[in-house]
Amino acid sequence: MPYEFLSDDWLTEVKKISEESGGDQPASDLVININVTGGPSGDRQVHINGATFGAGNIEGAPTKLTVPYDVAKAIFVEGNQQAAMQAFMGGQIKVEGDMSKLMAMQSQGGNANADLADKIKAITA
Repeated sequence: MPYEFLSDDWLTEVKKISEESGGDQPASDLVININVTGGPSGDRQVHINGATFGAGNIEGAPTKLTVPYDVAKAIFVEGNQQAAMQAFMGGQIKVEGDMSKLMAMQSQGGNANADLADKIKAITA
């Protein structure tokens, strides 16, 4: 059953899929708060901790990203790094704090585990 991107059910399934993948997460020190705007259920605050999404923001995260829903979905579900760059250059993505964390995430292609990325894409509406 596909779930709406960033819904509570989607986050629960992504966590389950990530845990089942054996925890082989290349970006284990990555912590980014993400404010996603304009989603079908309104704005949403989430975070990436390692390579796993979670609800809400994490206190003391070094980087905060504000991004429109459609761009976030293109980046995090479809792995479309070109969409990320275009949105950033067009001012749709706002970054506060440590930009090097975003560069590290981009250098890994957004999600270095292709099998995990395929599973996440398969559950996303």
